[in-house]
Order: sequence, then structure tokens, then C-alpha cells
Amino acid sequence: YGFINTCLKSLVVEKYGEETWEKLRLQAGVQDSFLTFEVYKDEITMQLVDKACQILGVPADMVLREFGEYFFEFCKRSGYDHMLRTLGGNLYEFIENLDALHSYLSLSYQANAEVLFLFVFPQEMNAPSFRVEKNEDGSMHLHYYSDRRGLCHIVPGIIGAAALDFFNIEISMEIINQTEEEERTGKKEHIVFLVTQNPVFSYKERNEFSSSPQYLADSEKRIENQANKEDLEKAKNRTRERGSSICPVKKSHWKTIRGIITLGKGKLLRGFDPVYPKSLWIDTKTFCNGLPFHMVFDKELRVKQAGVSIQKIVPGLQTMGICLDRYFSIVHPEVPFTISSIQKFINSQFVFQTRREMMPESWKQRPMLELRGQMIWMESLQCMLYLCSPLLRTLHELEERQMHIADIAPHDVTRDLILLNQQRLAEMELSNQLERKKEELRILSKHLEEEKKKTEALLYAMLPQHVANQLKEGKRVEAGEFKECTILFSDVVTFTNICAQCEPIQIVLMLNSMYLRFDRLTTVHDVYKVETIGDAYMVVGGVPVPVPTHAERVANFALGMIIAAKGVQNPVSGNPIQIRVGIHTGPVLAGVVGEKMPRYCLFGDTVNIASRMESHGVPSKIHLSSSAYQCLKCKNFEMTERGEIEVKGKGKMHTYFLIRNKTATENEIMGRP
Repeated sequence: YGFINTCLKSLVVEKYGEETWEKLRLQAGVQDSFLTFEVYKDEITMQLVDKACQILGVPADMVLREFGEYFFEFCKRSGYDHMLRTLGGNLYEFIENLDALHSYLSLSYQANAEVLFLFVFPQEMNAPSFRVEKNEDGSMHLHYYSDRRGLCHIVPGIIGAAALDFFNIEISMEIINQTEEEERTGKKEHIVFLVTQNPVFSYKERNEFSSSPQYLADSEKRIENQANKEDLEKAKNRTRERGSSICPVKKSHWKTIRGIITLGKGKLLRGFDPVYPKSLWIDTKTFCNGLPFHMVFDKELRVKQAGVSIQKIVPGLQTMGICLDRYFSIVHPEVPFTISSIQKFINSQFVFQTRREMMPESWKQRPMLELRGQMIWMESLQCMLYLCSPLLRTLHELEERQMHIADIAPHDVTRDLILLNQQRLAEMELSNQLERKKEELRILSKHLEEEKKKTEALLYAMLPQHVANQLKEGKRVEAGEFKECTILFSDVVTFTNICAQCEPIQIVLMLNSMYLRFDRLTTVHDVYKVETIGDAYMVVGGVPVPVPTHAERVANFALGMIIAAKGVQNPVSGNPIQIRVGIHTGPVLAGVVGEKMPRYCLFGDTVNIASRMESHGVPSKIHLSSSAYQCLKCKNFEMTERGEIEVKGKGKMHTYFLIRNKTATENEIMGRP
């Protein structure tokens, strides 16, 4: 399920950052988000784990162990905390009931029981299985069976985190055996872990005890005292047993309860000696009717007894002594149908399925019935009791088998589970729809953000950013006066003749090639492009943001224009085009004009004089007014005097030519590396 991949993403983002996750998922070639109940291929998860090892430079076993620890916390945060806490009162009971949890989840999710505490990743494969054995020294052997190889290192991460959180113990888990076993569905990986438990000390206590020279001696004393206490307790128990057998004392029911509570200091003791009747006070008919789906069979799998409902569905069971494996196959755990295999996994929940060839004719077209329950070995009778119920998830499955709620015993919670699960499935479907809608909205939001950026980029290309932002907010943009700025105009020499001798498309291509070069230079030298009209190109320095270096910026931009123009071909002659450039420095008034196509325009005599400098200029030269010259004369620019010329509308003006920047190279002027 996407639950697993979502957890893996959360781990990477939380511990290594969003950038690492983005890099990881791109290399793995997977999507950014996953739906919780959607089934994804195993390859996606394995690819993510593999790439995580490469990017983080960490061995796979460490990545999987860390994932296991984080996955436990992720499950708790996802609402499964109470479910996990109630599995058992100690670590042994906790592990022992993991298979039962998987069985429950298979009902809830209508899949293969691999959600929540899955130590492997789901697809159409069976859940992992666990079997735990206690050793005399207090350690445990944990047997882990899985269809998926190479993922066993997740187990120590999850079990270790659960032990520390739920039972306040630290454990170490060591692989002591690793084999492959042939099962009906193929080879299964069988890993045996040695689990040893250690009490948890605080950091301060651990340092004090471990650094103390008396630590080992004290430990030995504690162990010796504990052993003495255990021996004393055993002796007391033996004395009690002898006393009770020699001289029994009759106590009332409430006296017994009060004695237990007093002994436990207000709490009922976990360990107690049950009282059994001398004979079973239930007749055979009542037992078979009260437990309608139970079966009893011996070591040779011969049926000795069966409940009435299972007899009704599988009439062959009415013939006592027939072999159980003729009518049923074991679905879970995946073990051979032998008494020794069943005893080996006696703590697991067993799922039986009816064999189609042995069912009545009326059942041939229906889905086969599955039973789920526990095995209990009866040593005195040398028989196995299978207490089970129909494995049904929904009312639809009940109807498919033409069964009714009445076929299930009133005390059997399967009745309630079917009805509750029907409601749960409806809620899950609604949750899936909400997740899909959420994902669609996320994608739409992402696309919207991308389009917004494109729109803003286009808007900022037409208007200064602070002006555009004010217009977006619905504010009025007031005209501003700039006491000093530098304006540049340029045009193409003999542009009219070129237009007369060329196709329009050739003119467009020529101008586009030239303007692309000029636009890049505006970014290099941080000047503002005001507008282009035909072959005329206008920029300004010091507007809309006043800067003291406005003249130098425009001068360097002009030098770059002359160089860039040499790379644009004249479509008539085939030679590089020539441009005239004029520059003037002075005050202007700037503001936004129009509403339909608003433009940021400059007004004032400075604009006119700059335009005159361009029109009275010389091809491939940069023509400066005297005010522009004054701004540049002490700024490492080489300039020559042109002298006085007659300027239309302005009379005689003293002008200059800009030759070069004495300190900047051509690559620096052009913004090349």
C-alpha cells in the first residue's frame, strides 16, 4: 500500500530534507506522493531503498533498520498506537500476537494482511509470519518467514522500537540462522533472530554504573540475591502445595478474591491457579450447537468431532474418521497439512479453505468457504481442537456463499465484524475518494503555481516588479520624479532600405536575433528596458530604482550592444549590421500610462536629447552628450571629443564618443564566463 511509501518519504524528508527526497525520487523514477490504500508495485519501494543507500552512502541493513524504527513511530502517529499497545503485556506476547494482527488487518483492508505492522512491502503476496520461542536463560528465538528476501533488517528496527516504547526494555537482535524453505507459493525466507533483553537505564545511571569498578561485583550480588529469592519462593510454593494437600482449608469465593487482592497490594495478580470441574458440565449436542464451526482431529488428521454448521456446509464431516486434509487445505500459515507442522505454528491463527472437488454440487459455482481460528492441542486425548469461525469480510461475501447471519453463532463476534467492516469499507472508499481529490487538487495547485510564475515573469518583463505588484494589488501607481538617470537610444543604420529589399519575415528574424542579444545584456548590466519601436531600442539606468552608477551601467551596456550587433547578419548584404547609439544623462518623470495595455513610460527633455544623440550619431559609434560625458570622465572610460554639432531643436551642442572601458575585458562586458 501507499502507506509504506508515504512513510519512507516522510522519513527521508524529516531526517535529510526535502531536497534529498526530490533527488531520491527522481533517480528512482517514482511519483512524489502516494495514496494510502492504493496498491503499488514492490519494485517502487525496493528502488527507493536502493537509491537511498546510494545517495546517503549508508549500507542497506542500516537503512532498513532505521526505516523499521521510524515506521513504528509513523504507525503510532497514524492512529494505530492503542491497537499496538494492547497486543500483549510483554514482548513475548506482543510478538506472539503479530500474526493475529495481520489476520485482523486482512479483514479490514480486503487484501493480504500487509498493512500497518508489515515488515515487508505489500503486493499480491502473503504477509510475513512470526513464531517466537522462550529460552531458559530469558532470551527468545524469533522465527521470521517472508516471501520477500533481503528485508529482514526491518524487523530489529520495529521490534526494538516497540520493546523500548511499550515495555521499557532495550533488546539486541542477532541473526543466528538464515535458510530458504519450500512452500506451496514458492520459497520462503526463514530468519531466526536471537532476542536478548536488557533493562533500560537513564544516560546518567548508565555512565555511573558502567564506569564504576564495583559494577560487575554489584551485578553478581544482585543476580545471587535474585536467585536466592527465586529459590525461597519455590520453597514456599512447595510448602503451600504440601499443606493444601494434607490439610485443605475451605474458603468462600469472596475470601479467595480478597486474599488475591491483598496479596497483590490492591491489584489482581497476573499469575493464578485456575480451578477446573471434576467433570465437564456440558453435553455433546450443546457443545456442537454452541460451537457450530469447531473440529477435533487426531494425529492422523482423522476427524473425531465437528460443529453442526460446518457439517451442514461440508456434509463429508458427518462421517467420523475421514481425513481432514481431503476436505480442507491450509491457507495460512503456509505449512504442510501435518500435525507436526500445525504444532510448530500452534500460536498462529490458522485459515482453512474448503476443497472445491469435495463440496456439494450446490457449492461448485460459489466461492469456497474459509475458516479462521486457533489450534489447541489436547495432550490427554492426543487430539487437536480447531476453534474457528467463517472468514467473511462483508455482507457481499456472505451472500456469495448463500449464507446468513443466523448461520453464525450469536456469541461469535464475526457477526458484528461483518456489519462493522461493511461500514468501514464504505468509510475507506470515501477516504480513498478524498485522497484522490486531494492529490488532484495538489497537482492542480502545482500547475497553477507554475502558470502563475509564467504570468508574473511575463508581467515583470513589461513593467518594473514593484510597479507590477502595486497594480496586482489594485493600488494606483503614482508618477515619480528621478533627478538624475541615463537614457540610451539605438537604431539600425539604413533600416528603411533593408525593409524595402527584404521579405517581412527576414526583417522579423533579424530584429529578433538582435533584440535577444540586447535583452540578455540588460540582465548582465542591470539596466531597465523601456521599449522597442521598430528598430529603435530604449533603455534607462537609475530608473525605476535609483542607483549612483547609472551612467557606468548604461555605458557598459552600449559597448556590449556594439559587439553584439556584429553577430547579427544584414539580410541584404550578408554583412554584420551597424547600429547608432546615443546616450544622455538628466532628470525624468516616470509613471504608468493606460489601463488596457499599461506601459511604464519616461517623460521629459532628457528623453528628447537622448533620442537626438542617437539620430545625430555615427554608425558603430556611441554618441555622448556633455552631461553623460561629465558622469563618465572619471570612471575609467576612454572617450574622444567630437566637438560642437548642430542638433535639431536644440541648437549647437558639444558632444563626445565613447571608445572603451579601460578596466573591463570584452568577456566581462558581454557577461561571458
